[in-house]
Amino acid sequence: MDDQVREGEIALPFDPAECADDAALVFIGRARTPWRARGECPHNPREARERGGDAVLEIDAPWRPGLRDIKAGDRIIVLYWMDKARRDLVVQVPRHRGLPVGTFSLRSPVRPNPIALSVTTVLSSDPDAGILRVGMLDCLDGTPLLDIKPWLESIDVPPAA
Repeated sequence: MDDQVREGEIALPFDPAECADDAALVFIGRARTPWRARGECPHNPREARERGGDAVLEIDAPWRPGLRDIKAGDRIIVLYWMDKARRDLVVQVPRHRGLPVGTFSLRSPVRPNPIALSVTTVLSSDPDAGILRVGMLDCLDGTPLLDIKPWLESIDVPPAA
């Protein structure tokens, strides 16, 4: 973890992971991407899609029956745990903004609970093997998966203001 705090950032005086007694998460598998180092990983799902290619979701055996109704062409929400991200910044200074911004107004993986999400399309599905090939994700190879949910336009697109 990079412990450097940029000017204007505010770090908590404790590690939120050490206070985690209110949730028990279960990883359901791992994401496989070409990104091995933080410096080469895209900063967001749009950038990942622009770079092209696809990712693979490897689902562990106990969870594979949950894939049975997912098919090629489906849009899904993938939730993953950015396990390499720091968790103590409540105000950040993103390089693209240069000004302090509250963590909860950003999609940065740096947050108390480094949960990331991406909406992507299923390219192929092999439930028995626990493999979903999907559009590219913005995470490092081996990133733990938390959940997969269907993306439904009738539910997930907010009404016009």
